[in-house]
Amino acid sequence: MKQYGFLAVMAILMAVVFTTGAWAAGDGITIALGSEPTTLDPQIREDGGERAVNDNIYDTVLTRSPKGELMPSLAAAMPTIQDATTWEVKLRPGITFHNGEPLNADAVVYSIKRVIDPKFNSEQISFFSTIKDAVKKDDLTLQVITNGSDPILPSRLYWLKVVPPVYSKDPKFAEAPIGTGPYRLVSWKRGQSIELERHEGYWGKKPDIKAVNYRFVEEPGTRLAGLMAGEFDLITNLLPEFTRQVPKSVNVLGLEHPIIILNADSGITKDVRVRQALNYAVDKEALARGLFEGFAQVAQGQLLSPSFFGYNDQVKAYPYDPALAQKLIKEAGAEGATVELIGTSGRWLKDRDLVEAVAAYWKKAGINANVRIFEFNEYLNRLFDRKTRADAIFVTASNELLDADKSFSAYYKSGGTGASNTDAALAGLIDAARTENDVKKRTGLYHQAVKLAHDQAYFVWLLNIEDVYGLSKRLEWPGRVDARLLVGEMKVN
Repeated sequence: MKQYGFLAVMAILMAVVFTTGAWAAGDGITIALGSEPTTLDPQIREDGGERAVNDNIYDTVLTRSPKGELMPSLAAAMPTIQDATTWEVKLRPGITFHNGEPLNADAVVYSIKRVIDPKFNSEQISFFSTIKDAVKKDDLTLQVITNGSDPILPSRLYWLKVVPPVYSKDPKFAEAPIGTGPYRLVSWKRGQSIELERHEGYWGKKPDIKAVNYRFVEEPGTRLAGLMAGEFDLITNLLPEFTRQVPKSVNVLGLEHPIIILNADSGITKDVRVRQALNYAVDKEALARGLFEGFAQVAQGQLLSPSFFGYNDQVKAYPYDPALAQKLIKEAGAEGATVELIGTSGRWLKDRDLVEAVAAYWKKAGINANVRIFEFNEYLNRLFDRKTRADAIFVTASNELLDADKSFSAYYKSGGTGASNTDAALAGLIDAARTENDVKKRTGLYHQAVKLAHDQAYFVWLLNIEDVYGLSKRLEWPGRVDARLLVGEMKVN
């Protein structure tokens, strides 16, 4: 496991030559991200780097407070239920996109139809899996039609970034985005930076910070060195061991769950005994303490936090039992076998370290891991390619909807964008729960799904990690439970 001692970080700090300018002073700030956006089209990819930037260029129909409560944004009020499959949304008047296109019912209907169109092939489809259609009622009113009762439709609208119907068809849209948000794009220098400036005609509260520069810095030690040198005002995925040495730090119990997706349909991981063994082989408590300095909790055998709807408190983590892991591997005839383990580096806190640590635990249990670390864009291609699944793929999955449907539709259900099983019974439970309005029945369905997936060991569940940020002395920001980096909520002093 790679560790960064203080002297090593200071050596990096002395070796790196930083450019300085207006971004390091005055009303602008610099944010260091672990990965560069693969696109600035806000509807096509499931990409945290893209979200970090576009959350400030685009608005959503609904938003959340820093503590997670749903609130209107582009909507004038919370959506209302018209019947079992229809929700009505009224929009605020007088809002325009940065290029002057009107924000109206046509724009929201277009944005919904665009993201759910199978031909568009959005990686975000699991956020909108119940939406069948959207229709305009009048200029500021639309109706969202679901393919059955959908109790969490408002949470889905919190995720929906609204795009301009005309300009989004322009080939330049993915690299020169236009939204209705508080900031607008100035430039994107590939491989280096993205610059935004405050949109002076913003319809909402005017942000304090006039400009923001995003830098793409994969190595956490280099991000840390930049913060300590005064080059950056905010860095993501701060190494927990340095929280007491940076000017300021913020940590919030996050939404992120690092897991290993196991291929249940082919290869040696097709055998449930091997999948269970790969769970028993990993000492998750040691990872929480050693890698994350206690800024993480052991995931309890499910891709849900205790605060999420559908969490099953009767299901627990696979205990660390290397002897049982070796026994199961031997029974499966898999001693000395090799699995391909796919990962990336710099996107999530200690992502590469976790992959390498898991591989080491597996090796002790008798399974060799061929670890392959890819640049983030290529990693996403492999994560979402359902035709040629690797034996094991690392991902840190987040659930901004705070409901089991998001995680289960994407990673548990057969055919989901990140799923590696064809379990029809599990898919049936997930489909039934998605449209069940009775809270008790819906809870029961998810509890069954959690237990089934746990017993079949479709994943190696690892941790629920805290979001840890490093801040400069001059930046004020408390963090958010949904991990959004909303510059409009930040202040400099």
